[in-house]
Amino acid sequence: MTTNTVVPEMDGLKTLLNTIWTAGDYDRFSRYMEGGAREFYERLQLAPGCRLLDVGCGSGQLALIAAKDGLEVTGVDIAANWVERAQARARAEGVPARFEVADAEALPYEAASFDVVVSLIGAMFAPRPDLVAKELLRVCVPGGTIAMANWTAEGFVGQMFKNVAKFIGPSGMPSPVLWGNEATVQERLGHGLSTLSLTKRQYLFSYPFPPSEVVEFFRLYYGPTNRAFASLDAEGQAHLRRDLETLWTAHNQAGPDCTTVYGEYLEVIGIRA
Repeated sequence: MTTNTVVPEMDGLKTLLNTIWTAGDYDRFSRYMEGGAREFYERLQLAPGCRLLDVGCGSGQLALIAAKDGLEVTGVDIAANWVERAQARARAEGVPARFEVADAEALPYEAASFDVVVSLIGAMFAPRPDLVAKELLRVCVPGGTIAMANWTAEGFVGQMFKNVAKFIGPSGMPSPVLWGNEATVQERLGHGLSTLSLTKRQYLFSYPFPPSEVVEFFRLYYGPTNRAFASLDAEGQAHLRRDLETLWTAHNQAGPDCTTVYGEYLEVIGIRA
């Protein structure tokens, strides 16, 4: 009885998550975040020729950086439209990267297939983190690198999620920002690693327009914010917009016509045992 009910419930949750993440235009959204992706990648100091898997690759921002650097790159994401965009970018830029639709909880690769397994603000959103951790460890070679960047609950993005999640946050899954907690990461991944480094860092959000327009930008192009607004009537949308504009304005370190905000994330770098 239990087995028969759990699977449909998880299927429904996965469908909901796919609806959230395929909304908007993540390719356009992520272009403003490529600086932070490059900083994260460069700290890994990876050698050309490494086999790299990017889990939750979005439209390919980190994967394409790695491919241009001479790595053998595969990117996976649950959102088919993002994968198609990543494939198109790779073709347009003449980069030999491979992109496929796949679930971080059940990666379609043999054990020890990759020298490096990374997830930049991606796998943290899968509903079953224990399966994610198991898969990241499984597909990485012994002595290989596993690296993640995960938003923290205390940071700016964690606060923004609190505003949005009350409208679209699926029930029955752990909070994604638990991946930004050191003790939680140690519990999930530590048993499979010979070394684990956990460092809190800041991700730069920089836009050439004011906070009010940043909120509209997120509404249009970022899936969770897009779906949160779509779930509300006009009064609810106005209320959410005010809350988000207040949050962005309070954290803005630029002048009134631009927006500069730093979002805290936990950088996770481990060596597979």
